[in-house]
Amino acid sequence: MRSHLCYISRNYRGTESAGNKAKTDNEDTLQAAGCRNLGLQRTYYGSKVATFFIDLAGVLKALCCLRRGDVLFLQYPVKKYFSFICKVARLKKAHTVALIHDLGSFRRRKLTVASEIARLSNADYVIASNAVMKQWLTAHGLRRPVGSLGLFDYRSPAHNARPVPPMPVRLVYAGSLAMRKNAFLLELAHLPLPYELHIYGNRSGLPGMEDNERMVFHDFMPADDFISEVEAHYGLVWDGDTLDGCTGKFGEYLRYNSPHKASFYLRAGLPLIVWEEAAIAAIVREKGIGLVVRSLEELSDRLSTISAEQYNAMRRRAVEVAESLNDGDFLLRALTEAMAGLTIDH
Repeated sequence: MRSHLCYISRNYRGTESAGNKAKTDNEDTLQAAGCRNLGLQRTYYGSKVATFFIDLAGVLKALCCLRRGDVLFLQYPVKKYFSFICKVARLKKAHTVALIHDLGSFRRRKLTVASEIARLSNADYVIASNAVMKQWLTAHGLRRPVGSLGLFDYRSPAHNARPVPPMPVRLVYAGSLAMRKNAFLLELAHLPLPYELHIYGNRSGLPGMEDNERMVFHDFMPADDFISEVEAHYGLVWDGDTLDGCTGKFGEYLRYNSPHKASFYLRAGLPLIVWEEAAIAAIVREKGIGLVVRSLEELSDRLSTISAEQYNAMRRRAVEVAESLNDGDFLLRALTEAMAGLTIDH
C-alpha cells in the first residue's frame, strides 16, 4: 500500500487552529508510514500571498511528479485546486482519495449541497469524518465509494500521567469562546452546579457571563501543556445556544462532524461527555470512553451514578484510544480500507 500512496504538503499559517493541526498530524502519519510527499516541503509562513504561491507551486510540482497507479491523498477542502487535481490525476491514470475535514455546505454554507456533492465526486474514493457523515453523503447523491474515519488522530509528544483529581467531579471545556458557538455557557452559569467546569478560553467572548463559583476560567494554554498538565475527570464536547441539546449552526454541525476537540481531550486521557445526537456518540458508546447525554441539565444526575470503578475503566479506555490517536491508527485504518476499495494499476 505505502509504495503507491502519496500526498501534497503545503504552507500552514500556524497550527493553532484545529484544522491545521489535524492536517499536519495526518501528514506526519503518512510520512512515518513511508508515503511520498509530491509537493514542496511543509512551511509555516504567515503571509496570505506567500501561502497562495507556495501552495500553487506545490500542487503543480505534485501533478508533474504523479505517476500511473499512484494514489494521491487529499485533505478536503483543498482551496481552489481540488477538482483540478482530481481531473489531472485521472488523466495520468492515478487515483485520488479525499478525507473530509469540513463541509462547506454545512456550518459555513459556502456551497450548496448539490455543488459540494458534485465537487467531491471528482475524487475516486471519499473518507467521511464518521459513519453519520458517510450516510449523509450517500443519501445526498455521492456515488463514489465512501469510507469512514471515526475520530481525527492527534499526535503529541506530551503525556498525562497525573492521578485522578479529588472530588467534586471536574469537567474541562476548551476553545475560542463566542456567543455564536458557546452561548450555552451563559445558561450554565445560572445553575447551582454540583461539579466544577474549568474553561480554557477568553471570557470576553461571552459578554454578560455571570460569575459562578463552580465555573473557573483559565488563560490560553499551549496544547501540549494542556495535555500533560490538565487535572480533570471529563472533557465536555458541546456547542450551541442551550443546555437542552446542541442548537444553532455550530451545535447542529455536531450531528455530522468529528470535532477535533474530542481527540484533544482524549489525548489528555479524559473521557468525553457528548450530546446523544452527535455523530461521535456511537463511537463513545462503542469504545466506552465517556458519557452520552440528551441535555446538560441531566448531567448532574448522570454523574452521580458513575462509580469509581466505572470511571476508572472509562479512563483506561480513553488512554488506550489516545495511544491509537497518537500513532495515526484511525487514518491508517481508513486508508487501508480505501486502498482495498480501489482498483490499483500496477
